[in-house]
Amino acid sequence: MKTWIVGAGLALVLGAPQRALANEPAAPGSAVKDGNAVPAANAAEQKQVAPDNTGRNERDRSANAVTPMDQSNDPKDVALTQQIRKVVVGDDALSMNAHNVKIISANGVVTLRGPVDSPQEKAKIEAAAAQAAGAKNVRNELEVTASR
Repeated sequence: MKTWIVGAGLALVLGAPQRALANEPAAPGSAVKDGNAVPAANAAEQKQVAPDNTGRNERDRSANAVTPMDQSNDPKDVALTQQIRKVVVGDDALSMNAHNVKIISANGVVTLRGPVDSPQEKAKIEAAAAQAAGAKNVRNELEVTASR
């Protein structure tokens, strides 16, 4: 009897249609429709889009570029970064890009990096940093991105 049940169960499994599992990723260039893997219809669907910040990443590899890894662990620098970040994130008029700029403090000098949506956002963030660290201690490397 046990042999018959195991055999029947195995026959059901082997005879079942092969479906992509919900937690199993589809093969590259394919999609999942009704639980089945479906190859992409054309080459355009398979085209990979390169990230739009590749050029910036190349620039950040320069030995002179200040990156978040240069953030000082000195309590004064950490507090300075926190103070500026709170002002930036607390301003609902700023864009998501502006909320996500890099604020890097080391030895009392604040470096601002990243994209913002307008010259006004750039000036607002620089003003917040200048108020916290002093205008002479702010390096503004923010970039105004083109409107999409």
